[in-house]
Amino acid sequence: MSPSSQMWLGLLAGLSQLRQVSSTPFIIPFLEERQAFTVPAFVSTYAPLVWLYSGEKYFPSDIRAQLDHTKPEVNFEVIPGYPTPLTLDNLDSLNADNGTQVYLTSVDDITTNPTWLNGVKPDSTGKTDGAVSVAIIVNDRGNGEVDAFYMYFYAFNWGGTFLGEDVDDHVGDWEHNMIRFVNGVPSQVWYSQHSFGEAFTYDCLEKQGVRPFTYSANGSHANYAITGEHDHTIPNFNLPGTGILTDYTDQGTLWDPLLNAYFYSFNADANTYKAYDSSYPTAWLKFVGKWGDEQYPNSDKRQHEVIPGISATAHYAGGPTGPEDKQLNRTEVCPTASGYVCDVRTSLTS
Repeated sequence: MSPSSQMWLGLLAGLSQLRQVSSTPFIIPFLEERQAFTVPAFVSTYAPLVWLYSGEKYFPSDIRAQLDHTKPEVNFEVIPGYPTPLTLDNLDSLNADNGTQVYLTSVDDITTNPTWLNGVKPDSTGKTDGAVSVAIIVNDRGNGEVDAFYMYFYAFNWGGTFLGEDVDDHVGDWEHNMIRFVNGVPSQVWYSQHSFGEAFTYDCLEKQGVRPFTYSANGSHANYAITGEHDHTIPNFNLPGTGILTDYTDQGTLWDPLLNAYFYSFNADANTYKAYDSSYPTAWLKFVGKWGDEQYPNSDKRQHEVIPGISATAHYAGGPTGPEDKQLNRTEVCPTASGYVCDVRTSLTS
């Protein structure tokens, strides 16, 4: 018998003995398998803490519960034969036909302010009790670079006022931070804001311990790095002070997204997700439709354009896309957007 054959027989004998003395099946702890089932410690250690606005009316909401209050529609018509009940385990089945045109449409007239739109105000510990409002998605890009996405869900978005009238209200709202880690050390942080956002170096941010603060704007939930007034009239320019379109942030209610969240890993090559805990639903992450109503036509009595003929000034806008559409495999910390430069700020500005 060759030395190599003796070595492999010895290894197999050793494994057999380990199986006999162990009360649980022996699993060879390959590094790749361990990583697939263990959330990297730094993803939680440096997770953002979110300050919700002191006058906030629309708090973080349970992701699953959104399906209890909506029905899938395309062109304002209910999809025939859709799965009932619709759940986070079968939501991706709606992708089959006209998937990107599917809108999860409220079964209630939202002008009556149904209570489910209000979400759940975090308790004294920062937890949205009974509401899983966050999906944390980890993309290991290799060579020590890991992107962690902290996806925040709200049942309703109040868009603010334009020329004294409400605009951009819509059912469903997804916002997020992304932290880029290099060898387990946070390097840069992305703050989503309306159609784009801002990026900062981790070192310059306000923090509690090592956890950076995110300030969620009143109603719109756009994420900012500082408190105050943020004029976002011009896309990708957040000017100090009030303007035609203004977000407001302050230290109102502290929300800890870690306390009630789903955790996933993302394989960019295969475009697949894997839950770190088998109890977490996964299929919903592949849903490519919208998480709210389609923008109401002007013929709908609920709709009104502040400037007639300018759809962007409509009172009610269409619902947003979910995590699948948030560019989870980015070259830069910013998502790719035509005409926008990824300016990673090294000091806090509005």
